[in-house]
Amino acid sequence: PMELTRVHEIEERLRAQLGRVVMGHQEAVDLMLMALLCQGHVLLHGVPGVAKTLLARTFAASLSLDFQRIQFTPDLMPGDVLGTNLFNFETNSFVLTKGPVFTEILLADEINRTPPKTQASLLQAMQERSVTLEGETHELGPCFMVIATQNPIEQEGTYPLPEAQLDRFLFKIPIGYPSRDEERQMVALHGHGTAMPSLSSFSLEPVAGRETLAEMRAAVQGVKLSPEILDYIVDLVRATREQASLLCGASPRAANMLAAAARARAALEGRNFVIPDDVKYLAPFALAHRVLLSPGAEIDGLDAASVVNHDIDQVAAHR
Repeated sequence: PMELTRVHEIEERLRAQLGRVVMGHQEAVDLMLMALLCQGHVLLHGVPGVAKTLLARTFAASLSLDFQRIQFTPDLMPGDVLGTNLFNFETNSFVLTKGPVFTEILLADEINRTPPKTQASLLQAMQERSVTLEGETHELGPCFMVIATQNPIEQEGTYPLPEAQLDRFLFKIPIGYPSRDEERQMVALHGHGTAMPSLSSFSLEPVAGRETLAEMRAAVQGVKLSPEILDYIVDLVRATREQASLLCGASPRAANMLAAAARARAALEGRNFVIPDDVKYLAPFALAHRVLLSPGAEIDGLDAASVVNHDIDQVAAHR
């Protein structure tokens, strides 16, 4: 398997590459790479204009992966996402026209602007990495990853993501405003026009490709997860189900995903073993969007992140 020092070097190169185009958001870059290495998906949560779309495009280009974008709207249909069989009059037969989901990095832009029926069209693709059309199953490949975006401040014309959909996302990543220095650098770099900058003008060089990513994924799977860390992950997830402030805690799928993500973080830091700090760091990103607040907690002004952070503080890591 690939040396873990090289895994860390590739992460550093990816950070540097994206830093030429997108100012700040290095934590988001790290989390997106972790998700890709353990075949997870991410939900970027932030106000308009903070470079969520540019971040996804640059991420795909820096890894030499195919990229497609879907602008989710109220009238979007499942066939617009997955594809459909169209009748070809020349051959007198139906021909499969594949939708944008047949890619590697899929940007689901403003995913909460489309009705649940269309949101649900991604459920099989996100969980099984395959799509079933007219009874035939089509594989999507090991690098398939959904990067969805969501605007937290606009509620009119939106459809909240159902719990089953949220549970498919490995991480929910907040994308906030840049610092003053980062915003100044951004204006100096991109302030010559109002359109989204063309990536071709930055002469991006891919830091990894499909074969390298497969080697990195194999290295991640080889990271050791001790019985003590395994117990710690399970106890953290189970603690969310015992919280009076929560109507519904995190699922067993969350424990599996948190363990996989912890392995990825350890590998990116050059370690072949997971430590409690890996789990503590990732737990808020992996669990907060999977729990459901009780009505009383909402009245008290609590939010899911604060409840999950309380659990992290209360559950002791096994030594």
